[in-house]
Amino acid sequence: MKYLALVYLNENDTVSRSEAEWKALNAECYHCVESLKESGHYLDGAPLHPVATATTVRVRDGKSLVTDGPFAETKEQLAGFYMLEAKDLNEAIQLANKIPPARYGSIEIRPVRELPVPE
Repeated sequence: MKYLALVYLNENDTVSRSEAEWKALNAECYHCVESLKESGHYLDGAPLHPVATATTVRVRDGKSLVTDGPFAETKEQLAGFYMLEAKDLNEAIQLANKIPPARYGSIEIRPVRELPVPE
C-alpha cells in the first residue's frame, strides 16, 4: 500500500541553523532516501521551497481565485514529502521514524487513496 509521508518543519527554526548543520541534515536525508530505495520502500519524494513561495488556487462559482502564500498560517510548514510503499500503517510508521527531519518537526502519514477508473 502507498503512504504519503508529509514532512513539516518550523521554517523559523530551519533558517536559524548554520550552513554546516543544514548541509549535514540534507546529507542525512539523501542517505535516508538511498536506504529506502534499496529496501524497495521509496517511490518518490522531494523537498519544497519555503512557504513564502507558495500560491494558493481556489475555484468558486467557476472563477479562479489565486492568492500568494499558503492556505493557512501554522506553526509548522510543509517542507517536503516521501511517497512510501509499506505493507501497513505500522510499517509506514517505522519508515517515517527514519526520516531525519522527524527529529525537528513532524511527519504526517496518510494512506494514498486510489481513484476508481470511470466507466
